[in-house]
Amino acid sequence: MSFPDLLELYPDLARGIRGKLTPNQPLSAVTWFRVGGPAQLLFQPADEDDLAAFLTKLPEDVPVLPVGLGSNLLIRDGGLEGVVIRLSAKGFGGIEEIGGNRLKAGAAVPDKRLAEVAAKAGLGGFAFYTGIPGGIGGALRMNAGAHGTETCQRMVELTAIDRKGQRHVLTNADMDYAYRHSGASKDLIFTSAVFEGIPMSEEEIRAEMAAVVEHRERAQPIREKTGGSTFKNPEGSSAWKEVDAAGCRGLTVGGAQMSEMHCNFMINTGTASGHDLELLGETVRKRVFETSGVRLEWEIKRLGRFGDEGPVEPFLGA
Repeated sequence: MSFPDLLELYPDLARGIRGKLTPNQPLSAVTWFRVGGPAQLLFQPADEDDLAAFLTKLPEDVPVLPVGLGSNLLIRDGGLEGVVIRLSAKGFGGIEEIGGNRLKAGAAVPDKRLAEVAAKAGLGGFAFYTGIPGGIGGALRMNAGAHGTETCQRMVELTAIDRKGQRHVLTNADMDYAYRHSGASKDLIFTSAVFEGIPMSEEEIRAEMAAVVEHRERAQPIREKTGGSTFKNPEGSSAWKEVDAAGCRGLTVGGAQMSEMHCNFMINTGTASGHDLELLGETVRKRVFETSGVRLEWEIKRLGRFGDEGPVEPFLGA
C-alpha cells in the first residue's frame, strides 16, 4: 500500500532543502510497537531553519505530523497521508547549560539523556525522565510524567515552528497543561525548550535515578515491543487496576497482548498488526466499562489509515 509521491506532485518542495526527504517510508522501524504502514513523505530536517523553509513551501492542505522517538505511538496499517516530520539528533539533539539552574534541550533529546545531563550539572527534579522512553518533543506535547513529577513542573518556555514556517516562543502558562495534555496548537512543531532544575548533589540525584530504573525493570516489560502506558489513569484509580479487575491481564488479540507483568502495557509479541493492537485496546476498554463503569482513555496516540482488515470500531461507551 502506497501513496502518490508528494515530491512529484510538488517539485519545489525539495529545492534548497538540506534535510532528508523519503517518499513512502515505512514507519514500523520508527515506532516501539514495530507496526504501521508508510508515511506519504518522511522529512528529517537538518535544523530549525531547514524545517521552517520546508513548511513555507508545503501546501496548506497537506497534513503534517511531527513524530519523536515513537514510544507512545500506534501507526495504523494503512499508513499516514501527508508529511511525517522526524527531528534528528544531529539538528535537534543538543543540551546546554544556560545559567540560573536552567538547561536548554532540543526536541529530539531522549528524556533519559536530559536526566543524565541534569544529574552531572547538579540539577535535581529530572530523575522521573529516566523511566520515560520518549523524547523531549513528545514530553512537551503530552506533559509526560512519572513518579509524581510532570514536564510542566520543569519546563519554563519552548520554541516552536508553525505550519507557515513562523517561529514562536511559548511560556509554561501558554501551554495550558493538564494531566497528559497540553493545550498548544496542533500546528506547532516543538524544536527546543528551557527547563529549570533544583540544585542538588549528584549523589542524591543518582540515588533517585537508580530507584526509578529499579522500579521500571521490576514492574514494566521494558524488553518487549511496547508503547508504554496504554491508558491514562482514571480519576481516583489506576488504569492497570481497572484492567486487571476486568480480567484482561494477558488478554490477546492476534499477536497483541496485554502484558502479564504490567497489564496497562500492550505488547507486540512478534506478529501483531496495528489492527491487532488497536482492537485489543478497544476490547479492554469495553470490558473495563462493563466491569466497573470506568471509561478508560487512550494514552497511546493512534494515527493513520486503517489497512486491509478494515477499521477498528471504537468502544462507544467513551
